[in-house]
Amino acid sequence: MAWKIESKIVRKVASIDEDRSALEAAIVMTKEFIGAIVVRNSSGIAGIFTERDLMMSVVGKKKDPEKVRIREVMSHNSATVSPNDSVSDCLDLMKNLRCRHLLVFADKEFVGIVSLRDLVALMIEEKEDLIESLNRYITS
Repeated sequence: MAWKIESKIVRKVASIDEDRSALEAAIVMTKEFIGAIVVRNSSGIAGIFTERDLMMSVVGKKKDPEKVRIREVMSHNSATVSPNDSVSDCLDLMKNLRCRHLLVFADKEFVGIVSLRDLVALMIEEKEDLIESLNRYITS
């Protein structure tokens, strides 16, 4: 049975307005020790800004992070999943899209974010549970 990601969703997420600077986002990300921040606008969730966005679209292009607006460099069409999606489905999506964070929506309501690290932890728990079940089966 494939485990669902619901237990690993980070529901209290840092967010920032799309009109703020990349430097402001980097400061929040550093302070919170996170690799991605949810970007919001007047309509709701606009996307996600990640360490990769900062490196590839700002620092790597020698742009001034204080002058660059997040809306200019964030990931707009962020991958989204449901709390009922499986770990393997999420990992496949991350692999195909080359990303490490997924926005989680229940229907149209934003509920949180899940990272590659969260999914690996859940996958390890799943494997440990399977090993324990198999050991009980073998020894009974």
